[in-house]
Amino acid sequence: MTRFTSDDRILPLHSHATNRRALLRAALGAGLFAGTPASLRAVLAADAATSKRILVVLELSGGNDGLNTLVPYHDDAYYRLRPKIALRENTLRKIDDRFGFSPGMSGFEKLYKDGRMAVIHGCGYEQPSFSHFTSMAYWHTGAPNSGEPYGWMGRLADAIDPRLTPNFLVNVDEAQSLAVRAQRHVPVVFDDPARFARKGLYQGRALLDQAGEATGESGHDDGNPARRLLRDVARSARDASQEVRQAWTNYRTPVDYGVVPLDLPKIASLVAADFPARLYYTAYRHNAFDTHVQQADQHPRLLTYVADSVAGFMRDMERIGRADDVTLLVFSEFGRRAAENTNLGTDHGTANHTYLIGKPVKGGHYGTPSDLMRLDEGGNLIHTTDFRRVYATVAQGWLELPASVPLFNGTYEPFPVFG
Repeated sequence: MTRFTSDDRILPLHSHATNRRALLRAALGAGLFAGTPASLRAVLAADAATSKRILVVLELSGGNDGLNTLVPYHDDAYYRLRPKIALRENTLRKIDDRFGFSPGMSGFEKLYKDGRMAVIHGCGYEQPSFSHFTSMAYWHTGAPNSGEPYGWMGRLADAIDPRLTPNFLVNVDEAQSLAVRAQRHVPVVFDDPARFARKGLYQGRALLDQAGEATGESGHDDGNPARRLLRDVARSARDASQEVRQAWTNYRTPVDYGVVPLDLPKIASLVAADFPARLYYTAYRHNAFDTHVQQADQHPRLLTYVADSVAGFMRDMERIGRADDVTLLVFSEFGRRAAENTNLGTDHGTANHTYLIGKPVKGGHYGTPSDLMRLDEGGNLIHTTDFRRVYATVAQGWLELPASVPLFNGTYEPFPVFG
């Protein structure tokens, strides 16, 4: 039988729990150093910043249909709600006696059966929005209905790296995502690593290439803090683009990422080159998963691309010896409506699965699946997990950010996904 993990947190008493970080965490949690919590938080954050652990986030833009991704084939209600587009039990890649992945998702099936995938059920938030733009902004900021100006990964970078390590945060996309917008960190944003460089007119190219080296008329730093900041930013941008291009030029892999590798090989090239980044963000772009019409023709194909690419990325991490250091989070801004529509597709919905994948993950099911027999008045799944619990899980459980460091508007209990 499938075991679903409750809200209980597992706190094992292993020998490694006596190390410096664990002792400091325990002392802070017990209030033993109530007079200096800020100092302890700074120490723990500094410890987190020196770690080699990496988080990669893959966004499935458009609102992926979770019910036809990980199918609850044991539930008759699923087939009643979707008489034409439901995936039949004999076609699924079953992972247990309740759920099976879409037929082309062999990569996800293997990751789950190898114990390297955590499925977190029923993820959503109160007062859900059915707008792609609005709901994605909520997921990007980790702060629904708040107007938060900074992204959750940007705030995470600021929290775990107060020393502002250059190139700590990377966004592979056509334009910068709100998710990586930070108050203090400047993310490295690029699409084509081979052509990544500061843009400018030909006439000014020499000045751009020399940016960061300029000094005052005396030939020395003139002490102007504004000019110094501009030079530092220019130098960082120039150096980052050079390092990204070099990493991509040097990168060779025998691993098959599938027909559509997404941007994961680009991230793999930076990990292989020991790029300083600890946080990577990328997306399956252009609302690809907005499957309102003839879903059966396109959705399984998209899922195959994702599963093949993610599985390839994980094999590549094994190949370069970084599998112990990397965890991947896969999410979408919302799920689809429980019932199919008249166009043989599905409309914008609410609750959905998220996936945490990697060698450090304790695989299995977490949270409570949404009940197909108890839909809201709009025919949508009722969320059972606030998605910020997933973010808290990676922030605290994986990246070792102290729970006392405020990252979200509220406290969210992590799932025991990481030992």
